[in-house]
Amino acid sequence: MCGIAGIITNNAVNYQNELQRMTDAIAYRGPDSSHFEFYDNAALGHRRLSIIDLSENGKQPMFSSTKKECIVLNGEIYGYQAIKDQYSDYAYHGSSDTEVILAMYQKKKKNLILDLPGMFAFAIWDEEKQELFCARDRFGEKPFYYTIGKDGEFIFASEIKAILASGLIKPEIDKAQIAYYLKNGYIHPHKTIYKNIFNLKPAHTLVYKGGKIDIKPYWTIPAETSKLSMDESIEKFKYLLDNAVKKQMVADVPIGSFLSGGLDSSTIVAIASKYKENIKTLVYGYDGGGLNEMPYAQAIADKYKTDHHILLDKKQKISETLQEVYSYMDEPLMDSSLLPTHLIFKEASKDLKVILSGDVGDELFGGYTFYKYNIDLSQKGYYPGYLSKMLLLADKFRDIGSERRLRAEYSDPLDYHQNKVRNYFSVAEIRKLGITDEVPGQDFSFKPTNDDFNDLMRIDLEKYVPANMLLKGDRTSMYNSVEVRIPFLDVDFAEFCIQMPWQYKVNSTEDKIILRKAYSQAWTEEIATRKKTGFGASVKDWFKEPELQNLSRDLLENKNSYIFEFLDFDEVQKKLNRDHQHWSLLILALWFQNNKKHV
Repeated sequence: MCGIAGIITNNAVNYQNELQRMTDAIAYRGPDSSHFEFYDNAALGHRRLSIIDLSENGKQPMFSSTKKECIVLNGEIYGYQAIKDQYSDYAYHGSSDTEVILAMYQKKKKNLILDLPGMFAFAIWDEEKQELFCARDRFGEKPFYYTIGKDGEFIFASEIKAILASGLIKPEIDKAQIAYYLKNGYIHPHKTIYKNIFNLKPAHTLVYKGGKIDIKPYWTIPAETSKLSMDESIEKFKYLLDNAVKKQMVADVPIGSFLSGGLDSSTIVAIASKYKENIKTLVYGYDGGGLNEMPYAQAIADKYKTDHHILLDKKQKISETLQEVYSYMDEPLMDSSLLPTHLIFKEASKDLKVILSGDVGDELFGGYTFYKYNIDLSQKGYYPGYLSKMLLLADKFRDIGSERRLRAEYSDPLDYHQNKVRNYFSVAEIRKLGITDEVPGQDFSFKPTNDDFNDLMRIDLEKYVPANMLLKGDRTSMYNSVEVRIPFLDVDFAEFCIQMPWQYKVNSTEDKIILRKAYSQAWTEEIATRKKTGFGASVKDWFKEPELQNLSRDLLENKNSYIFEFLDFDEVQKKLNRDHQHWSLLILALWFQNNKKHV
């Protein structure tokens, strides 16, 4: 796990200072070492967090055995030992997964990506072809940003701040992305908040040659449905997940696991405990709060005899933590769980370099309440257009009930999911705030339909997961120099789950059906029957903190605050109700305050 950077241009050796500034800006991603390599037309930089092959043989940028290729990699290739056996004729110098990619490239060139598992973002400079080959993993676990510099340089890095640190580009704010953030709470998964800095899509390759950029998909989310029975699916589900966890426990440094006491993390810990005794587990708890998961986590820790640690939040330093997080966040993200995620990685970094996480289980197994609710609304029936108008008009005179109103307000399951779930400001509210740019839409790698509720989960896997969940995990873990691994995103396991019939996952009254059938015996009874809770705290409670109130006043009630270069001051004042809209605006204002020097 590392940070990568590069500049492709003529006389690249003249860009040593720029490359140094780029890697210095993301030093926390790789505090163990820093290295650079230069060709005539390519400068590659790397910050290393040593996880596998801690020797000098594992350092990057890494040359191939012929010196004709050089790679910088951020990520992990799970199961690389088995892949290495298939390329035994390559002259290996070490035992790292990075070198395996070079062996694959020499034999398969760009087609290597079709057989590459894991989480990764990498760039390979091919000296003979005078070509840069880049790729990002299927779900977007690892980031890859790029731009064209003022003198035509192709510049790439793991984070936007590294690109800005090069001094080779003047970024331009994209107001349409401010609109997208206000509606969704995060920046578009395929774009950035800047018009002229770009985000390589997950499951895509990028080739830069002769001043031209060629981007292509190499994988698309499976759209077909499995024909396996429930019993057959359970058996394969358990086999693939067991294998995924086992592969992701390979490391030459200590490894632990998050343990919230929920179904997903409890399952990961149960499986991991088969392969490592007394594994270290961590839980984030709230002192006296209503979302306290510590007793559930403790029950699993006792069951599997883990080395369990509790991080107790006494809710005393919300403002301080928020400002620390936004000292490194390149873009606004309103997810309130960003703060506890940062704190738990900070705690983990004291003893660990690798952490297993139960993220993305909800999107793969149908764990969110709004999936169930949408199925229920659909089964009762969304109202046709003429009836919707009548019902909505009637609501002006009498209450028609929230459920009937939703069935009238939205036309179908996709409409409800895209425009109701996780939406914080309406288009009308965004326009009143002063952003007249349209909220950008999104093209998916499949064509969503209203007939298959799996498509709601597929949408989240291509939209919310890379833009919010994985970005949050990557930035908070890397800032604290910790590698986070997500077994549920093992490509074999994830592909299998995506293709399972939606009825095996969720219906109007049940969620995570297959996970419960497969692993209920691995949990305690209390965990098996508990309701889902989010990893976050009440924003309304957070706003009770005097320091956070002061920060809000400084940023949102001061006409000179930089956010009001983009938003209407008077309209913003109407939204300061200490709720999620208020929190969203505070995050945006703090981000603008910290980044106004760039724009």
